[in-house]
Amino acid sequence: MDQSESLILSIDTATPCSSVALTRGTRKNGTVLASLSLSSRITHSRRLLSIIDYLMSETAVDWASIEAIAVSLGPGSFTGLRIGMATAKGLAFGADKQMIGVSTLDGLASKCAPSPWICAVLDARKKEVYAAFYRTDGEGLTVLSGMPMVISPEKLAECITDPIVMVGDGVNVYGDVWSSLLETEVLFAPSHLHQPSAASLGFIGKEKLQEGDVLTAAEAAPVYIRSSDAELNLINKANRLPV
Repeated sequence: MDQSESLILSIDTATPCSSVALTRGTRKNGTVLASLSLSSRITHSRRLLSIIDYLMSETAVDWASIEAIAVSLGPGSFTGLRIGMATAKGLAFGADKQMIGVSTLDGLASKCAPSPWICAVLDARKKEVYAAFYRTDGEGLTVLSGMPMVISPEKLAECITDPIVMVGDGVNVYGDVWSSLLETEVLFAPSHLHQPSAASLGFIGKEKLQEGDVLTAAEAAPVYIRSSDAELNLINKANRLPV
């Protein structure tokens, strides 16, 4: 297979939006062959495989043309991430393709380059956001600065001291809070950039593939950052003192 022509099939189900794309290349030289995003009350499990089949059919792409499958690792919806990961594992195993995991926040931030500082924020419910900071390197590409976190919007504002661009659906929920609290210049990305994009994952995924940063299907798992309610209940039960 000509590696310059091979494709990445990417899947993002971190939010209620199901996003699938076929891409070539990296963030520097990449092109989008096809992409489709759907936001509705229909669950990812009911439409994800149909979207993939549709894109491959409409572009006349077969599995021989696909080099690897990139999937969103999270953070995001616990159920959505599990569906995306299970689908990617099944396809990778069935088609004998490599898997690549990409942070949802990495994909969001990459759409705002080359802003000097970027904060990607996703609504985490419970009056918190998933957030991560990024700087732009000399080539105009976003680079993670610090670790992703789950944090209240007020505490996040305390971490921001320099002019920054914020992107993600957390802006829709807490934009007014940050506008009132931040003393530095803050720009909110245009609304069409707030949804995760599978195409962005595909470009980053190609870079990871070139570096040999791939997942094994047996060990691949979402990165939730915050424990699920079920896990928290188990922890609370385990830590409960006997009466």
